[in-house]
Amino acid sequence: MNDDPSLIEAIRAASRSMARDWGFMGGSFAGEGLSPSAVHALIEMDRGALSARDLARRLRLEKSSVSRMLRKLLASGDVKEEAHASDSRLKMLSLTAAGRQRVAAIHAHARAQVVDALGRLQPGQDRTVLAGLSLYSQALAAHGESAVDGSVVTVVPGYQTGLIARITQMHALYYARESGLGQRFESVVASGLAEFCNRLEHPKNGIWTAMHAGEIVGSIAIDGQDLGGNTAHLRWFIVDDRLRGSGAGRQLLSAALDFADREEFAETHLWTFSGLSAARHLYESHGFACVQEGAGEQWGKKVLEQKFVRKRP
Repeated sequence: MNDDPSLIEAIRAASRSMARDWGFMGGSFAGEGLSPSAVHALIEMDRGALSARDLARRLRLEKSSVSRMLRKLLASGDVKEEAHASDSRLKMLSLTAAGRQRVAAIHAHARAQVVDALGRLQPGQDRTVLAGLSLYSQALAAHGESAVDGSVVTVVPGYQTGLIARITQMHALYYARESGLGQRFESVVASGLAEFCNRLEHPKNGIWTAMHAGEIVGSIAIDGQDLGGNTAHLRWFIVDDRLRGSGAGRQLLSAALDFADREEFAETHLWTFSGLSAARHLYESHGFACVQEGAGEQWGKKVLEQKFVRKRP
């Protein structure tokens, strides 16, 4: 760690200068007469609909501050609030046509600022600026992200944009490290999940994602069709490494099993690999029992597979 006082103070001074030049000290921020938090809120909603709770996490603001800001944006007609397609209790925020126009103006203003500033640099210095800002931004964002508190994770039902890629990535990284599985495993996960998502409209199928700061950090699904015989298949249960031990996995499992019980499946089955003791403990605490073990090679490497069964209470 570099703790040179002169370097630290120089970086702080540069940061304060940028904040003033960007308009964070007041006035017409981003050329739109909005507060910095409102501008950033609109930009986040431009990426896709989200809840007020997720917006607060992304912006790192208190719930009360976000509520006041949203009241103004709703009143101005830039933002609309609608019930989630899969859960009417969850209110989702998105941009109106007027809001999209405002965001387009914000981006145009910001791009003009960048173009003007880069035009004052020497050739090649633009890449130096990009590299330095990227490194510094990543270092700031990493503060406190080594672990995620399960209490600030939201379990959301239904398909989310990027779900197939993100769930596949979490599986691939975890099982490559823990079980030595590679491309074949990743391909099987991706193709199976993609096929399942095309069947999500069926009332016996469901998928849930754990969300933190707008990012998918966990998942679980109930496939009510592939096994037949009024049997639910629990699939794609995974949590990001930062959430292990946080309680997020328990939230996901409870959501899936509540669904299975509401749909009156007689049994819920799942397959996993031997040696995942924490997962096994979680399954058994929710009524699952291991009923079968056997070698399998469908994943590209020989592993000891286990079948767990839970009967409906």
